[in-house]
Amino acid sequence: MQVFGPNELVDDVLKRDFCIGCGACVNLCPYFRSYYGKTAMLFPCTLSQGQCFAYCPKVEVDLDALSSGLLGSAYDGSPLGGVQEVLASRAGEKTGPGPFQAGGTVSALVSFALQTGRIDAAVLTDREGLIPVPRLVTEASEVATYATSKFTAAPTLAALNQGRRDGHTRMGVVGTPCQVTAVAQMRLNPLDKKDFQDGVGLVVGLFCTWAVDTRRLAALLSERVDPRGIRKMDMPPPPSELMVIDTGRGKVEIPLDEIRPLVPQGCQICPDMTSEWADVSVGVMEGTPEWNTLIVRTEKGRELVEEARQEGVLVTEAMPETNLGRLRTASLNKKKRALVRAREKGVLNTSDDGSRSALRVRDEVLKRILG
Repeated sequence: MQVFGPNELVDDVLKRDFCIGCGACVNLCPYFRSYYGKTAMLFPCTLSQGQCFAYCPKVEVDLDALSSGLLGSAYDGSPLGGVQEVLASRAGEKTGPGPFQAGGTVSALVSFALQTGRIDAAVLTDREGLIPVPRLVTEASEVATYATSKFTAAPTLAALNQGRRDGHTRMGVVGTPCQVTAVAQMRLNPLDKKDFQDGVGLVVGLFCTWAVDTRRLAALLSERVDPRGIRKMDMPPPPSELMVIDTGRGKVEIPLDEIRPLVPQGCQICPDMTSEWADVSVGVMEGTPEWNTLIVRTEKGRELVEEARQEGVLVTEAMPETNLGRLRTASLNKKKRALVRAREKGVLNTSDDGSRSALRVRDEVLKRILG
């Protein structure tokens, strides 16, 4: 990938309103900070190349380079990305109870990875009211505390950058597709540093169609609920078309027609629904909300799932073919929408005349996806 500096990042991402606040540029230097769901550059910086630009999942993301660097093969545009196995899963008895969103698979795997020493810390997302907060956790017992979904753009990767500075060398990261893309770019050492250390021991990706702008959601909800009292947020699968807010005193239902206008521009050019660059990816299983859909992608992910299953930490079953077909269709549709939108905005495969792209995809793959 081509790497530029912070000024180009501001021009290409912040000024275009493509930033999704993932935190990849935060805690690298004193210049970029996240506040109340937004990322800002505090002071001018004249670097011609910077980690901030290199890690951002919204500028010069070359899908071929990611696939070749991580998987050893060219990007083929398949709906789900690289897959070893797709399973139905839920937390086993040995995981214990928790405020899980759906089946608890993510909490089960991350806490088990900490217990067994596969990772030395976990990068997770907390929530204070509606505001997402990055957390770096080192105790397995803490993982379930952050189990519920947030649905807002979160600066989670700021904790990953801080963890590297603190000396952690095998961190587990739980992230959405944009965050997982940023982590993938970090792991490829895009600045060719001689002293580069990966620092990531496990990536658990979450399914995500889109997130919501934190500030705009807070404004919408302020007339209906006290954000400090929110215990859980959920978006049940179709045909519900609702966001459900659990306040502990009752539930508030908001039509998705009111929520969709709050989706950041950056989500609309994201071609990944299932976190394709993760070791394992997890989502809610449609029609069976007490279970998860679990995609095993890498050998590292397979070994973790198999041992967790043997130890009673995880329960798995075969994935019904009907569910798998719907997942493929939904994932492919997101790719199509994102690539069409990126092309409309002039940020897909721009020419070599000095202009920069948000996404780069080989022409033959682009034609295959778009038909």
